[in-house]
Amino acid sequence: MSPYLFTTERLGFRTWTDEDLPAMAAINGDPAVMRHFPALQTMAETAAALQRFRNMYAEKGYCFYAVETLNEKQFIGFIGLSWITYEAPFTPCTEIGWRLSAASWGKGYATEGAKRCLEHAFHTLKLDNIKAVAPLVNEPSIRVMQKSGMKPLLNLSILCWPAVPGYSLAFATRQTGPGSVKGMVCAMVGYRPYIAASCD
Repeated sequence: MSPYLFTTERLGFRTWTDEDLPAMAAINGDPAVMRHFPALQTMAETAAALQRFRNMYAEKGYCFYAVETLNEKQFIGFIGLSWITYEAPFTPCTEIGWRLSAASWGKGYATEGAKRCLEHAFHTLKLDNIKAVAPLVNEPSIRVMQKSGMKPLLNLSILCWPAVPGYSLAFATRQTGPGSVKGMVCAMVGYRPYIAASCD
C-alpha cells in the first residue's frame, strides 16, 4: 500500500511521522531557508509545528504535507495547505505554502508540488478558495505563485492594513464552479501598497 496521499511525477505527499522531526528541524534551522522569517526554529518549535500539522489534518483533512522524492525516497520538507486565522483582510482562509531544504532548490519541486496541491484542494477536497502568503522580498516564492498562474491586476493602496513596516504579503485565491476552476486572484498586501492580481 502506498504511503502517499497523492503524488506528482517526482514527489510524494504524506502525513507526518516522528522520524521526520530531525530532518524538518534541520531545514527550520538553516539560515538560508529561513532568511525571510523573523528567526530560526528550534527542535522543540519544529516538534510543536509537526503536531499542529497532525492536528490540522485530523480536523480539516489537510495540512502542510511531508514531501519526499519518489526515486530516492528523500525527505525534502513540506508543501501543502493550512488554515490561517490571523487578522488580515483575507482571513480566515486556507493557504497553500511550502518550505524545502536548500539542497532541493532549483529543481522545480515547489512549483510542481504547489500545482498538485491546488488540484488536490479543488478537485478532491472541494475547497473553493485558496491563498498563498509570502514577503514581497521572497522572490522565489513569488515566482512559484506566478508559475501557478497568478498575475498582477490592480493597485489597492487605498486599503489600510497594519503590518510590520517593510514587510508585505502576497496572497492568491481561486474560485471553482461545478467541475472546473473559474479564476484566481492574488494580491500584495501590507505596509506597502496593496496590489491585486487575477488569472483565468
